[in-house]
Amino acid sequence: MVLCTLLAAASVLLTRLRLRGAQVAGRTRTGRPVLTVHTVAGLTALVLWVALLVLGATLLDVVGEDVASLLGILALAAWWVTAGAGLLVLARWLPTRGKRAAAAAADGWSAGPGLSLLAHLGTVVCVAVLTWAYADGRV
Repeated sequence: MVLCTLLAAASVLLTRLRLRGAQVAGRTRTGRPVLTVHTVAGLTALVLWVALLVLGATLLDVVGEDVASLLGILALAAWWVTAGAGLLVLARWLPTRGKRAAAAAADGWSAGPGLSLLAHLGTVVCVAVLTWAYADGRV
């Protein structure tokens, strides 16, 4: 649980840091709305999920089971939105064709899309694991 949470948090924060400048890696720039959705949903998911993990039984006693369940569902929904936006960020690495297609840009963080693939596909897998763990009552 903790490892998946940390990987997803790192993916959200590093993506924001990596794509904030004018010179970005990949073939095209990532649209600002996609990056904003990725960041806002990721931070929302992180705050809700960490609150759910840290408060646990205390949360159940204070707000009740229904509110705690809603908190978990909202956190997971935000994680899935984050993962989807992350996959859209990855789409910039898809090869393009045509006479006006841009060549791949140099990337100071890695030699290609490897770091982005690891982060975003890993986040999708981790969000699936978190969803399974929540549905199975392990969280």
